[in-house]
Amino acid sequence: MLLAVGALAVAVAAFFVWRAQPTPEPLPPLTPAAPSTPSPTSKVTVHITGKIRKPGVYLLPAGARVADAVTAAGGAARGASTGSLNLARRLIDGEQIMVGAPAGAAAPGSPAADPAAAILDLNSATIEQLEQLPGVGEVLAARITEFRDSHGGFTSVEQLREVNGIGPRKFDEIKPKVRV
Repeated sequence: MLLAVGALAVAVAAFFVWRAQPTPEPLPPLTPAAPSTPSPTSKVTVHITGKIRKPGVYLLPAGARVADAVTAAGGAARGASTGSLNLARRLIDGEQIMVGAPAGAAAPGSPAADPAAAILDLNSATIEQLEQLPGVGEVLAARITEFRDSHGGFTSVEQLREVNGIGPRKFDEIKPKVRV
């Protein structure tokens, strides 16, 4: 009799252990994440100057490219070169685009003849230009541009402190060499 009660207890325990196991449930179907494109109502304001047909300040859709800004301003003036511009680059709110600047001229945000003496615009400098700053390599330059793109540009030089990898000492080295 004791054996029968023991066997029954083992069977009941086995049944409850078996029932307690989780059952797999199907995952809901994946929905594609919303693209990280700006909303159609957001705009950027850019100043187009230099050898352009209609220089001025233009309001363009967010996500527009330098080529769109040049087109909005009527295109480059006769004989002007756009070779110094990256026409495929996305526009940043508040930036200035200089059309027809000679390749050797130092436009705002571009390196001068001596990169150590250049003062870079954080909102228009390329990764290569940022790498010329003291203590800034390829990875940190990419972090700076990523911060700039995700925050709609820099509004002050002090925002550099929010970039991962820029501590107080590195900020003090970089600060006199950049502007907004």
